[in-house]
Amino acid sequence: MPTVGGAVTRPKDPRRLKAKTGRGRGPGAVLAPPGVGRGAWGAGAGPRAEGPRAGARGRPGAGRARPSPPPPSSSSDLGRPRAVGSPAPSFLFKMASPVAAQARKLLRDLALRPPLLAARSQAVQLTPRRWLNLQEYQSKKLMSDNGVKVQRFFVADSANEALEAAKRLNAKEIVLKAQILAGGRGKGVFSSGLKGGVHLTKDPQVVGQLAKQMIGYNLATKQTPKEGVKVNKVMVAEALDISRETYLAILMDRSCNGPVLVGSPQGGVDIEEVAASNPELIFKEEIDIIEGIKDSQAQRMAENLGFLGPLKNQAADQIKKLYNLFLKIDATQVEVNPFGETPGGQVVCFDAKINFDDNAEFRQKDIFAMDDKSENEPIENEAAKYDLKYIGLDGNIACFVNGAGLAMATCDIIFLNGGKPANFLDLGGGVKEAQVYQAFKLLTADPKVEAILVNIFGGIVNCAIIANGITKACRELELKVPLVVRLEGTNVHEAQNILSNSGLPITSAVDLEDAAKKSVASVAKK
Repeated sequence: MPTVGGAVTRPKDPRRLKAKTGRGRGPGAVLAPPGVGRGAWGAGAGPRAEGPRAGARGRPGAGRARPSPPPPSSSSDLGRPRAVGSPAPSFLFKMASPVAAQARKLLRDLALRPPLLAARSQAVQLTPRRWLNLQEYQSKKLMSDNGVKVQRFFVADSANEALEAAKRLNAKEIVLKAQILAGGRGKGVFSSGLKGGVHLTKDPQVVGQLAKQMIGYNLATKQTPKEGVKVNKVMVAEALDISRETYLAILMDRSCNGPVLVGSPQGGVDIEEVAASNPELIFKEEIDIIEGIKDSQAQRMAENLGFLGPLKNQAADQIKKLYNLFLKIDATQVEVNPFGETPGGQVVCFDAKINFDDNAEFRQKDIFAMDDKSENEPIENEAAKYDLKYIGLDGNIACFVNGAGLAMATCDIIFLNGGKPANFLDLGGGVKEAQVYQAFKLLTADPKVEAILVNIFGGIVNCAIIANGITKACRELELKVPLVVRLEGTNVHEAQNILSNSGLPITSAVDLEDAAKKSVASVAKK
């Protein structure tokens, strides 16, 4: 079970995770989204629906159960990271988790750390945070635009548009899916009274009637807040049968310093189970990042996945297109499960997940511009405006730090001394006084906060800048809660003088343990 500083954590809202599994994008892995099963539901389905499979058509409740992060997430959604409690398959993690990617996303590791203080653990609930969030239809369009075969679909934001879309599809059977980032849609309930966020029908008129009860109403699932999430759009797609399911993934592999293709003829099931029980059914192709994927590699993988005759060439072509997409969008992972074939002889990507490299945001502006922040907590969006990384917790001591490792240590030491962190803000490196001010503004806006602990190690960060920002914030915001400050590093003496000469009720600490003890004591006095 995920832990924070030794305390067991129970994600409030797994659709919006802040944790990572070594496979997410950093400030941008797409997090746990929509979804019920596969088959008719198609690519981008979120954490697969609970319950036994109901056949390849992927009826509501179909698909294997996957624990719900997240980081960021989980799940098998296109463009979303796995949820906390849904780690990457261990064989993939060992083989393909890039060290750099792990370092970039340490902040999201908070929810996955092993307990440091198990004996004194206290239950808290982590408010997970998403990074890059793509709705299912956005991810499917991204794949379709790059030649990858997905089900035909339209997006509608009104009942009339949904009806027209259903007519235009001219499909034997239609699947209607509410577009939210949370998983478990198939078993969700709308505030309109409609049950289920995913429906199959052969009648376009029914699509219009159902959409009328979806759009504009809140959909509550196991992964949303109790009041649910408002549905603004629905996806109208053709339903396809699946005659056979395989698994395919493209990942960055640190052992070969480049991409690796991983596949198995046993798809549509937990790939880690396959790796454990039938390791001979896991196939790997190392790809030279300079030369790119070779036709022989794509053909060999297609053959290993069990595609025969014309389907072999078709599968190889899809594999090459997926690899090209992987490079083009600076992905760290493209996982397709199932990578299946239909009775009609088509190779289709029915359910997939894409993770993005946050370092490539500067050249992937179009993709990152699609980030759906509508389901974020307002405070998260506000923090992002000032390049602050925010995680909400359920305690009452706000943690204001620079660096993910220091943040985790700060949470641990607070627990060790009997306190509970309310949240923490990571300032990062090139911090300015204005950011410090905004950080305090965000922290003091949280009614749970009864004390603030500032823990700064000034390597890149100038402690004097932090001190000036703190004094400005205290005066202008008229801080009403106890403030404990521990500074160390660059210009620390100047910073200490700024604080001591400010005339403000700021408690200084000599080290982290001293700071934690004083913070916990200040809350106890209240």
